[in-house]
Amino acid sequence: MIATTAAARVADIPLIPRDHLYGNPVRAQGKLSPDGSHVSWMAPWEGVMNVFVAPFDDHDAARRMTSVTDRPIPSYSWAPDGQSLLYIRDKDGDENYLLYQVGLGEGADEKCLTPFDNTRVQLIAASERIRDKVLVGINNRDPRFHDVHMLDLTDGSLELVFENNEWVGFEADDDLVLRWAMRQNAAGGTDMHEITDGEVAESPREVIGMDDALTTGLAGYTNDGSTLYWIDSRGRDTAALFAEDTATGERTLIAEHDKADIGGTVRDKKTGEVRAWSATYLRTEHHMLDEEMQTTFDWLRERLEGDFGIQSRTDDDRRWLVWNDPLTAPISSYLFDRDAMELTKFYTGKPELEGAPLQPMHPREIAARDGLVLPSYLTLPPAVDPDGDGVPQAPVPMVLLVHGGPWARDGYGHNRAHQWLANRGYAVLSVNFRGSTGFGKNFINAGNREWSGKMHDDLLDAVDWAVAEGIAEKDKVAIMGGSYGGYATLVGLTFTPDVFACGVDIVGPSNLETLLETIPPYWEPMIKQFHERMGDPSTEEGRQFLKDISPLYRAKEITKPLLIGQGANDPRVKQAESDQIVEAMERDGVPVTYVLFPDEGHGFARPENNIAFNAIAENFLAECLGGRAEPVGETLEASNAQILNGREHVKGLR
Repeated sequence: MIATTAAARVADIPLIPRDHLYGNPVRAQGKLSPDGSHVSWMAPWEGVMNVFVAPFDDHDAARRMTSVTDRPIPSYSWAPDGQSLLYIRDKDGDENYLLYQVGLGEGADEKCLTPFDNTRVQLIAASERIRDKVLVGINNRDPRFHDVHMLDLTDGSLELVFENNEWVGFEADDDLVLRWAMRQNAAGGTDMHEITDGEVAESPREVIGMDDALTTGLAGYTNDGSTLYWIDSRGRDTAALFAEDTATGERTLIAEHDKADIGGTVRDKKTGEVRAWSATYLRTEHHMLDEEMQTTFDWLRERLEGDFGIQSRTDDDRRWLVWNDPLTAPISSYLFDRDAMELTKFYTGKPELEGAPLQPMHPREIAARDGLVLPSYLTLPPAVDPDGDGVPQAPVPMVLLVHGGPWARDGYGHNRAHQWLANRGYAVLSVNFRGSTGFGKNFINAGNREWSGKMHDDLLDAVDWAVAEGIAEKDKVAIMGGSYGGYATLVGLTFTPDVFACGVDIVGPSNLETLLETIPPYWEPMIKQFHERMGDPSTEEGRQFLKDISPLYRAKEITKPLLIGQGANDPRVKQAESDQIVEAMERDGVPVTYVLFPDEGHGFARPENNIAFNAIAENFLAECLGGRAEPVGETLEASNAQILNGREHVKGLR
């Protein structure tokens, strides 16, 4: 008998527990100390990700360096001098990140280096030469602007270097001297002013138009200051890498790609010169500029399956930490001795996924109705594609997973959402719609003022493609996403209510006018960019345009099930964005399930909360699309989830 439901098709495939995909990793964010004497990583303590350190040659002698018990530390780094560790933390998702430090000595106390209220710290520059200081930006005086301070990592003292009353960003050289200040111009582009002896030039040296604003900028100096690197799309489409001779101003093209922007570089530790670069169209390509780097990457490529890259390097560049994504196995990290050419397993982040039925990801190019090519990624449920060509034997239910931003992108590699949903019986499709970054400025600018317009058409065209290719069942396609992806979900259910079977909106805005009114203060210096790319609320015509493309005013058009997840402390998409569309739906008698997390912000950082929401989401999708679902069980009790509306619409919550 042929299985006809999504759940039946994967009934014989082991179910991957949610905890295995969304729970804490065993280890993560491994790093080498600058001198290579120690290794560090993050691991759970009291159920929360904290930082650990061990001697390079004795990982069993690990010491826990931090004692955080509420929210996971989002990121950390070694201080340039290698004498301490630095990390950031916010409060319940408010994104007011403060900078903390803990020394390597036994019993060293953790201390906050920026102990200010309602403040968000930025790292502006570190140096290869000056190892005991860094430049930081702090907006405690005026929340819109970050004043530049010199932070002494030895005693924690802060010295004001530049009081900022108008600038959105800065560039410094290896002497930690400010050399550039940038601000938005009237057209929504960027004016770049040189700084000499602490004084900003009255006129900009470089004026970047709005069309190039997201694809052009400084990429740093060499350590001696003789060369300034640029990522630049002016006069071309994709952003290329240029080297400017700072004495003569002459520029030399270093690297370019015909379909993608230059994405990253590897610099010489001693000189700061570029030795390798990468670009990502469908997959990441690495290009070496010297023979030693080429030989090293070729050697690693012979020994590592799938994708890999440099995760951390020592000052002398002789030891690397290398990440490896085998694509259908969990990601691992390896210690690499370049002199001995020895590769040693350091850790596997999620060993519980070893042997799990992880599925391959298929890169695809999908043509939009106007001919624009949309780089996309498809993952199929296990057992439905015996030929491995990315086409199931028969159409299956599908989840269209829309990325946030929208000025961001989807990429190739292990994706826990793809694996989770495919394991439940669904095809999963992620589309880089117009407005996504990484594919040249024309691709980005094609999305200007196309929220709910051509950006949404791209998603609809991708659904039509999946149906025409025999991948998706036309009447069983869900739309799901966070941030802009949440907005796209609301647009899908309001503007095109007959296309999607259901939707899952995570921290998505429902009213673009109120969204722009409530942006974080430190985004105000960039507001013209939002107005040009979304819509301008300073005019009556602009306000009407924003209203016309806001799902809130079409809430009564929703006819399909909707699940909403929101963080109460979200500084970007305020709770009111979800509250108001839920209120409108209730007023119009449209059912909706609404889950609020009082200790989260723009997304769910605590694994307990993430797992709880996904437990609700997969049971919600099971009722809409017919896939399988792990029971909700006790996940809600372990989280701070508050189900404010629609408990009766989801199995396991009734």
